Amino acid sequence: MTAKRRTEATINHRVGTREEWLAAREALLTREKEHTRLGDALARQRRELPWVRVEKKYRFDTDDGTRTLAELFDGRSQLLVYHFMFGPSYQAGCPTCSSVADAVNGIVPHLNARDVTMLFVSQAPLRIVQAFKGRMGWSFPWVSTANSEFNVDLGYSSSEQQTRAWLTPQVEEGMPPIAARNARETGTDVVGYLTESFGFSAFVLDNGTIYHTYSTAGRGVEFLMSYYGILDRTPKGREEGEGFQLWIRRHDEYGNP
Repeated sequence: MTAKRRTEATINHRVGTREEWLAAREALLTREKEHTRLGDALARQRRELPWVRVEKKYRFDTDDGTRTLAELFDGRSQLLVYHFMFGPSYQAGCPTCSSVADAVNGIVPHLNARDVTMLFVSQAPLRIVQAFKGRMGWSFPWVSTANSEFNVDLGYSSSEQQTRAWLTPQVEEGMPPIAARNARETGTDVVGYLTESFGFSAFVLDNGTIYHTYSTAGRGVEFLMSYYGILDRTPKGREEGEGFQLWIRRHDEYGNP
């Protein structure tokens, strides 16, 4: 359906008076406030998780040469990492991860002002990452773990052999269409695409020691996808249905077939 046809489509929705709307809005506001307070409580619970000491001496390929994990903090005490799906066999970065990068790119200075460094990591070689970053016009730090076990140890990267072991034909057949679509869009097959997974990890540098404090994946990273929160407040919502995330493109590809 074209954008014009979407605009002209009939929406079958209940219509009421202003008074009915105000009453329903007041009831919804009560639940929204409960949701906000629950979110505050969950944030406190995240901060109360036990910290895990990072023992291994990881090294990363960066724009400024090889750097240690401690050096990635860039003088701050907190480090946030988005694990961007861009494996060695990819020809381009994952479209969905690219949409996350768009949403995060402009807020990095605000995080820096709160003693937080945020960067992206991928298994692709640094020169490939740099070229794609230039194409997309992003300015956030992005490092390569091509010569590090960091992404593997945290569970966000695996070998093709390991991936084939769990990606049986039955499993692949039951996967949502977005997996095959993104595999094509990254120039690889489903096995190659799924050697990587996306996620978010947090670390703290305390008195010279690095600790892993938090990680999440799946829908847990939706807080980084600000467009979803906005769409959730539109009359039509996300409108994804069975086509979960199939509408997402890299920002310079909307309008292409």
